[in-house]
This record gives sequence, structure tokens and C-alpha cells, in this order.
Amino acid sequence: MSEKVFNDPIHGHIRIHPLCVKIIDTPQFQRLRSIKQLGGTYFVYPGAAHNRFEHSLGVCYLAGKVTSTLRERQHDLGITENDVLCVQIAGLCHDLGQGPFSRMFENKFLPMVRETITHEKLSLLMFNRLVHANGLIAEFTKYKLDEKDMTFIREQIAGPSKTENREWPYEGRTKEKGFLYEIVANKRNGIDVDKWDYFERDCKMLGINNSFNHRRCMENIRVLQINTVGSQLCFAEKECGNLCDMFKTRYELHEKAYKHRVGDCIETMIAEAMLNANDIIKISGKDGKKLKISDTIEDMEAYEKLTDSIFEKILHSKKSGLEKSKEILRRVQTRNLYKFVGLKDPKQPIKTDFELKWVSLDCGMKDENPLNHVYFYNTDGIPFKYNREEVSSLLPSSKKELRVLCKREDKKSQEDAEKAMDKLMLQ
Repeated sequence: MSEKVFNDPIHGHIRIHPLCVKIIDTPQFQRLRSIKQLGGTYFVYPGAAHNRFEHSLGVCYLAGKVTSTLRERQHDLGITENDVLCVQIAGLCHDLGQGPFSRMFENKFLPMVRETITHEKLSLLMFNRLVHANGLIAEFTKYKLDEKDMTFIREQIAGPSKTENREWPYEGRTKEKGFLYEIVANKRNGIDVDKWDYFERDCKMLGINNSFNHRRCMENIRVLQINTVGSQLCFAEKECGNLCDMFKTRYELHEKAYKHRVGDCIETMIAEAMLNANDIIKISGKDGKKLKISDTIEDMEAYEKLTDSIFEKILHSKKSGLEKSKEILRRVQTRNLYKFVGLKDPKQPIKTDFELKWVSLDCGMKDENPLNHVYFYNTDGIPFKYNREEVSSLLPSSKKELRVLCKREDKKSQEDAEKAMDKLMLQ
């Protein structure tokens, strides 16, 4: 089996490794075609119709590109073909566990009904199912990937399995190759190929300008030894402005799209519809067992069937007890949404007719400036950090707001809510 060429609207014609093609051609990966990348934001921006499927292909491509570039330029790093392939597979599979409407499932629905779980952990579970359900162990062996390589892939997707009392928490690769863990999902400062792809892809589909140039950044990346932390991805000092643009793009995307008031409201309504349907809609899992929507995360055979189609599944179901859920979803369809009332933090109890939502806007590390965790290198190849004073004013400040929504649709209730908020604003 040879490489396959995909014509991607963001990266052009990209070549995908044969083993990655085997992974792509499975039901578990094809499921990502039915999960909107931006969830409820699609109801606000009609162009944002792209899915997790194409994003995952893009991350796979960029992950391979960065790793191969480092391999070609820095032979002393000892990067092998296996290393490159493992990073590509991790990039391809990092979002396998995304639920309906992407982050809505993880951040809004699950916390309403049970102890939540991250999509990274679900991605790991789905990756394991994908490999075993499709008999791909032999394919991994064919390309000389062993159990240590499989551990490396899993750790890139979901982090180390054990961290207690160990100087180096990972088992898949040694500390000397620790930089490989920063390519797909960089826990140190958030500069990774996952963001590079979705920043450019989302901006294109949303019609929002993206001033960050990931291609330029890729040309100015290298691995250097940092005394306190070991080997780490570093960037040429001239990339400081470009990386500032990256974090500014992130801020702007959250402000204008990801946390858009209307999109956020719609996701809240869909989550409530799923909540009211949770005990009624059943999804078959292992051995034909019927599971509640929220319990599918315990059974990947059932979770595999859970996509954005849950919206229509609830809306068109003939089962009794779904009247409330259907009413909410019809309100979404007819744009009869919960009304945005205000941003004030109320000093009195809120009735159930109101929905309160804290929204944070930052550059990816809450109140911390991510540039404080980035190493650059000068023309002599010596790594350094800009001091806090030099970078403190380069990025937007983090902020929070409390959004209050009125669930009732009658005009009098909405007017009363606005009047109540006006009084609170004066306090």
C-alpha cells in the first residue's frame, strides 16, 4: 500500500503515510466526519461547516513536517523514521474522542450529569478500540512499530499514564527526546501543530484574518538543550512577533467565534436538550447493552455511534418524555433562543429560568503570559528567554465576564429580566 495524496484546502496536496491511511479508513476515524470542528459556532457562522476529520488530517501532516524538518537539520538529535511516524499517528488520532458538537459535550453536557472526562482520555480509549477492532496490530508491526512506540503514541494523545515519584514521567521516549512530546500538544507553552492547523483552518472558514504564519515559524524552529528542563523546541528570536500574532489570533478566535454569545447560548440549549433526553435515548454498546447518552463514555462501541446526529435523533424520536428536549431544539431551529440579559455578577439567588455562564478570554494560560515559557535562540544559537517586562505588554490581558441568559420566551419575562439586570448594574 502506497502513500495517499489528499487535496487539503489549507495545506494543499499532502501525502499521508500508508499506515495512517489504514487508520483513516476505519469507522472510528470516519466518525469524525460527523462532528463539527466548531460545534454550535456553525449556527452563527454559516461557513464554519468543517469537521474534526479534515482538521485531524492537517495535524497529521504538520506533525510529520515538523518532525522530518528537525530530523533533516539536526542529525545529532537521533530522530528515527519510527519517531516521525509515531508523531504523525498521534497528530492524526489526537481528536478521536471528541463528542457531539466537539467541546460542547465535554464542557457543557457531561458536567451536568456525571463526573466528566477529557476528550484526550476518550481519544486514547477510542484509539485502542480502533487498533483492536480493525486488526491493525499486524499493520503496526509491518512498519516496525513495537509496544514502546504504541506507548509513545498514547502518551502524546493523553499524557503520561503514571507521573508519581518519577523524574521523567514518560515511558515511550527518554528525556533526551522529550521535545517530541511538544510537537502535537505542547503542555509547556501551547505552541504546537494542533493549534497551527485549527487557527488557519478556522480563520479561513470563519472569514477572520489570521496574521500568524505557521510556515515561517516552522522554518525557524530547532531543538536546544536547556539546563533546567532538557531538550526543548526553541524559536529564532525574530519569531517573537510572529508568535505574538499566534496568541493574539487565539484570543480573537475565542472572543469572536469560540465563545460568541449566540453560539455559546445555542450550545447551552443543545446540552440541556441532551440532558432532558439522557435517560430516554439509548445507544447500543458492547453485547447489545443499551446505554444512556452520558454512559457511552464507558463503552467505546456505543460512543463510536455518538455524533452531532444526536440532535436529529432526539428531534425526530417517537419516544415519550422528549417533549421538553424537542421544544428546546425547535427553538434552536427557529432561532427563538434564550435571551442574553447582561454581564453582571448578581448578588442575589438566580431562579431556574436563568442560565449563568462564566466566560474567560486569555492567551491559553489563563492569567499567565505564554511567552514567559518560550525559549528563543539568537544568531549564535544560544537559547534565551525574554524577561517578563519585555513581553508583558505584547499580548492582550485576560478577562472574565458572567453571561446571564433568560430561558423563558415570553416577552414580559425577558423585559423583567432586563430590568432586574439594569438594577444590578447600578449596584
